[in-house]
This record gives sequence, C-alpha cells and structure tokens, in this order.
Amino acid sequence: MTGTRIEALASRLEKGRRKTHEILEPLTPEQWQKLVYTEPHPWTVRDLLAHFVSSEEALRLMCQNVANGEPGAPEDFDFDSFNAEEHKRLADRSPQELLTALSAARQLTLDWLRTLEDRQLDQTGRHPVLGIVSLEAMLTAIYGHQLIHMRETLPVLA
Repeated sequence: MTGTRIEALASRLEKGRRKTHEILEPLTPEQWQKLVYTEPHPWTVRDLLAHFVSSEEALRLMCQNVANGEPGAPEDFDFDSFNAEEHKRLADRSPQELLTALSAARQLTLDWLRTLEDRQLDQTGRHPVLGIVSLEAMLTAIYGHQLIHMRETLPVLA
C-alpha cells in the first residue's frame, strides 16, 4: 500500500499530465510551429513537447537509479548536449505521437512511483540541475519542470 506522500506526488503528476494535455491537444498545426525559445537553439511548441517526452523518460530513470541506492545524474551531466541529442532523436515524431508518448511516459512514472514506500522518498541523489536532493524533490521537479515550461509557452499561444 502506498503512503500519503507517494499519493500526494502521484496526484500532482496526474494533475500536471491533465493540464499539459488540455493545453496542447487542441493546438493547430500553426501553433505547434510557434517559437518558444531561441537559445541555446530555436525550440517550437512541438520541440518543447518532444523535450517533455525525453525529460520524463530520463528523469524517471534517474529517480529509479536513486531509489536503488545509486548516485543519480553524473556530476558532469551536460543537459544542453542531452537536449540537443534528444531533439534529433525525436525530430520525426508528430505532435500527436509525442502527446501519446508523453502520456505513456507519465503513466510509467506513476506506476513506478506507486511501487515505492514513503520512507524511500528521503533517499538522496544528484539531480542534473538541483544538485544533491531527496528523491521526493526529484519527483516534484518532474512536475515543476513541465509547469515552468508551460507557463512560458502560454503567452506564445495567446
């Protein structure tokens, strides 16, 4: 049986999935091509969705690593290089394919999260941006990461 902290995290991650899909699913082909970021390379709304997919997958693996007593992200992790490689890997996927992949990736995160016990959330490891933090903070950051990007994207879509 999962604990209260686990369920709170799961609820937050489910809410984030719903909100992201509510905003992105109805977009037009033109909106998918709107530019959100220019640095370090141009990212459209579609590119940002691909980033959500790759980061969800990578961050879940990092969290699993920490839950298994491993250190998490390498000290020299270069997220700009990672993002560039992932951008190439997912370049041929349509927005609909990416939305489906994002939903599936989030479901894998939720399914795995619900196998944990609350006490495991106190284990620490290295997050590529936050440094040494608890597993709970890492999982919260998955939700926060998308939220921050979505807040920056909404004005572009208006």
